Amino acid sequence: MNLDQILAVAIFLAMFISIMFDKWHRYLSALGGAVLTLVLVFRNLSGISWVLNFQEIFKGCFWIIRGAKCEVSHGVNWQTIIFIGGMMIMIEGLEMVGFFRWLCFLVAKIVKYKVLPVFVAFFLLSGFLAMFIDSITVLLFLSSVTIELAHLLKFNPIPMIIAEIFAANTGGSATMSGDPPNIIIGTSLNYSFFDFLLNTGAIAWICMIVALVYFYLVFRKKLRAEPVAGIKHPQPASAIKNKPLFFVYACVFLTVIALLVTHNKTGITVASIGCIAAFLILIIAFKKSMIVLKQFDWRTILFFVGLFICVGGLEHTGVLKLLADFIGRVSGENAILVVSLILWVSAFASSVVDNIPFAATMVPVIAGLANNGMPLGPLAWSLALGADIGGNGTPIGASANVVGLARAEEEGHRIGWLEYCKYAMPAMILVVLLCNIYLIIRYF
Repeated sequence: MNLDQILAVAIFLAMFISIMFDKWHRYLSALGGAVLTLVLVFRNLSGISWVLNFQEIFKGCFWIIRGAKCEVSHGVNWQTIIFIGGMMIMIEGLEMVGFFRWLCFLVAKIVKYKVLPVFVAFFLLSGFLAMFIDSITVLLFLSSVTIELAHLLKFNPIPMIIAEIFAANTGGSATMSGDPPNIIIGTSLNYSFFDFLLNTGAIAWICMIVALVYFYLVFRKKLRAEPVAGIKHPQPASAIKNKPLFFVYACVFLTVIALLVTHNKTGITVASIGCIAAFLILIIAFKKSMIVLKQFDWRTILFFVGLFICVGGLEHTGVLKLLADFIGRVSGENAILVVSLILWVSAFASSVVDNIPFAATMVPVIAGLANNGMPLGPLAWSLALGADIGGNGTPIGASANVVGLARAEEEGHRIGWLEYCKYAMPAMILVVLLCNIYLIIRYF
């Protein structure tokens, strides 16, 4: 390895370790690594221009694809950043009018507020919603409603929250918009929402059903509620904060989902869809648009920019090509072995480190393996499934885990590492094994 490669690796590892220790917000770690990468690795204007990749935004195919697809992105992936930013604004608008809370109460009412049916319904709702919106958001409102219902119906919310976390991460693997690793994989390798749905959607929901049975068997005794007379159940309508805006925003949400599902047919890119979602929410909100913008999580956007710059340093110096060549040599160029290796390494790595930087690092690696003759599709799907589902393994494996467990602890329901891993780790290993069997049977 030459000096530039050593510097790029050292900076990236320092950033990764800083994120793992979680002493400060991860965007500071990513931005610190990005500055060091720009100064010490790229050093000149041409290298900095390559990694910042602003020119990508001014290409017509960045917004609408007609005919041939754009070339594979490098450096900062603006498709991912613009799409996530737009979706965050849409979600803030939906939360402002009580959309998600209304949905939870509606589901609970349908199953007549009975604990075990609520458990099943919320598990499936968590997985379904995570196909379209960020799993962090899913856990924010779902864990809050779960705790509220637990206090009302007198049951232990901990088993339900653990299951909801697992469902969100697993359901998120089914689509391109379901989890940040999938957005990175899809936008970097030119895969569509429908490509993910056809290739990871089926196995994701098979895993969901298997996980539901597993959690039902291990938690059914813990979810017995104490009989309470005269309970006044919350009605879905009570969650709606602004009725006219609620219905309009619900239509915007459905429109954005329709655009995502059909974007490979229409040619509208995910960056355009993100801008459409944000524009509609802000225009409709009008006077309340500043409230939505104040809630915007700009730190997450900065985290992604910094992360892509650090990974760009590894890519530009050839480190990721070296890693791809190493994996190819270790596997003996056996495609089945490579796919299985990426799946399991992704799963266990994502159990202990943030799956977003891991996925961003691995995308150029699997692209390099594909250039050496490996099938790109199975490599991409194994990375998506491993990174998304593997995040279930420990309390810090994915951001949704941290959010859900923190929300429970705020309400006096602490979930320790051992308790969480006791239930989640066996389930994670079981469904990853199912994914491995599926990948081999379907693609080889």
